[in-house]
Amino acid sequence: MRSLLAAIGTAVFTACAAQPQAPTVPAAESKAPATASTRAPFSSTYRAEASPPTLIRNATILTGTGTRIDGGDVLIVDGRISAVGQSLSAPSGAQVIDASGRWVTPGLIDVHSHMGASASPGVDAHSDANESTDPVTANVWVEHSVWPQDPGFESAIHGGVTSLQVLPGSANLIGGRGVTLKNVPATTYQDMKFPGAPQGLKMACGENPKRVYGDDDQFPKTRMGNVAGYRQAFADAKDYMEDWKVYEDERAQYEKKKAAKDEGALPPKPPKQDLKLETLAEVMRGNILVHNHCYRADEMATMLDIAQEFGYRISAFHHGAEAYKLADRLAAEGVCGGLWADWWGFKMEAYDGIQENLAIVDHPAGGCAVVHSDSEEGVQRLNQEAAKAMTHGIRAGFDIAPERAIRWITANAAKALGILDQTGTLEPGKMADVVIWNGTPFSVYALADQVFVDGVLRFDRSKPAVKPWSDFSL
Repeated sequence: MRSLLAAIGTAVFTACAAQPQAPTVPAAESKAPATASTRAPFSSTYRAEASPPTLIRNATILTGTGTRIDGGDVLIVDGRISAVGQSLSAPSGAQVIDASGRWVTPGLIDVHSHMGASASPGVDAHSDANESTDPVTANVWVEHSVWPQDPGFESAIHGGVTSLQVLPGSANLIGGRGVTLKNVPATTYQDMKFPGAPQGLKMACGENPKRVYGDDDQFPKTRMGNVAGYRQAFADAKDYMEDWKVYEDERAQYEKKKAAKDEGALPPKPPKQDLKLETLAEVMRGNILVHNHCYRADEMATMLDIAQEFGYRISAFHHGAEAYKLADRLAAEGVCGGLWADWWGFKMEAYDGIQENLAIVDHPAGGCAVVHSDSEEGVQRLNQEAAKAMTHGIRAGFDIAPERAIRWITANAAKALGILDQTGTLEPGKMADVVIWNGTPFSVYALADQVFVDGVLRFDRSKPAVKPWSDFSL
């Protein structure tokens, strides 16, 4: 066997050496003229596979909209939710699943993952989530680190996770752009990229950046240094936006002169492209959503003031151990809290966490509580994390029914990622991202029996896959 493997290895390396690759121009640098069929660089190539009509019958359904249907049906046609209700008719050729005694929910969504960028196996070669070479690395995109063969993706779908946001790490003040993925097997990250999902910007406040840089006497070393760093970065981006506005105005004037046959008209020179400032400009234009790692309530309030100063909004605070202290303000300003059920005390800024945090953030009108993982293990049991938070909230006197709590890992998560119009609830027209559970998902014994992504059965516990998604699952 060893000699055979050696022979195969020799053949592979010989073949690679014998076929030198011609140099290529990266897509972003291509000078080829755009056509109607040209795909934008780095854009999604995800396409839902064809699937037969499917009728799931006689289940307890949590729609993600706050509604529970006992003895309900879900009809999937062409990868979309066609109908949700009772006594639905199966179209011709449909597969019918009897879900009696089982529960059905939307596919779960994790808003905070490093899957693929901090991949398993956990070796240095797979440590690609933190570009910690500068406090502000808004120019990097984490999708360029995502390795689709990370076996964690398959483990996550076993827990019912059908979509997830991958973020850069929290070493930096501004760590770069995140990406939302459909949880499907693929060769490239583009084949996983959620179509139409806005990118996120990862920011981090508090101990992480001041520890990473301050220990070597680099800036920032203090919390006031952190705040100065964010503000200067956005101030520079505002100047950059103004430079481009001046150029566009001058370009418009040049085009008018050119149209008037003014032979002396000279085209203006555009400003130098700056990838870092472009990202921050897109944030201020509202095209990139801010996801802010932040534990303490006072720091969240500071970050909200910075957002107001520079005219952008924060989509979600992540980790937020003290989010309960300003739950009313978060609800009023439409900011979600991406929170753990009970992680606390592992560093000073996480010391004042409480187990009722999620319930309190969820309580005000407009409150948006989200259970996130930040863990390749926790992502496999988001339903159990939500169950813990629900239980602690009920003990504290909050009225939290399953149809409310399911939103913490479905609809609210989709809202934070800007994809609620496409997924996160079981409503006609939305993507058929659906989980059938063996019982209530809010149980330590809960298991996902079947998981559909865009109507395609991606996991069936009764029929384990013959071949794993990734060779590294072996």
